[in-house]
Amino acid sequence: MKRIPSPLSYFSIPDLSLWGSSVILILLSFFWFDASRYLTLTASLIGVTSLIFNAKGNPTGQALMILFSALYGVISFDAAYYGEMITYMGMTGPMAIFALCSWLRNPYQGKRSEVAVNSLKRPEIFFMLGLTLLVTVLFYFILEYFHTANLLLSTVSVTTSFIAVYLTFRRSPYFTLAYATNDLVLIFLWSMAAMSDRTCVSVVVCFVVFFVNDLYGLFHWKKMQLRQQEA
Repeated sequence: MKRIPSPLSYFSIPDLSLWGSSVILILLSFFWFDASRYLTLTASLIGVTSLIFNAKGNPTGQALMILFSALYGVISFDAAYYGEMITYMGMTGPMAIFALCSWLRNPYQGKRSEVAVNSLKRPEIFFMLGLTLLVTVLFYFILEYFHTANLLLSTVSVTTSFIAVYLTFRRSPYFTLAYATNDLVLIFLWSMAAMSDRTCVSVVVCFVVFFVNDLYGLFHWKKMQLRQQEA
């Protein structure tokens, strides 16, 4: 019978250290500032676990992102951040499904645990930026119609999220940078909510942790890209 590999043999010490410290920070912030909305805690733990898999180029990360998107959409609805709800449930989640299929169809040298890194050509970059502009304008009016809190910042979140999901689908290393940018936007967005509701501080901490993990993912993907190109 084939032996199931141990997480200790798959993840490096830096991987496990980052994931472990991220989980501890999320737990501490939750029980200190919230300790009631366990849906937020569950989404945060799923989200940070998906990021460590994404950093390895493992499709499992995209499967977890689908689940995180659904939970985060519910959390955003409760906070009247309809832009976040629509973005994650209507765009990030569905795009994560397409990204999962793309990653599974493009394994590196047949390894299902590592996706083949892709590089975007200049025409596709311009296409992506043009499509992003159209999505941003469309979502601005949609969010305005629903009286979304912090409309401009919510619209910027849509922009950065769309770039992130597009680059994820196309297997570009820079999807991690786009998500890190989106994390910064969400840190500001939820900090505003935390001014009137201290339980939102745990969400702020969650996205601070996500920001660090996404930068780590960028470092990992650049190394992975170099290794694959040399091979």
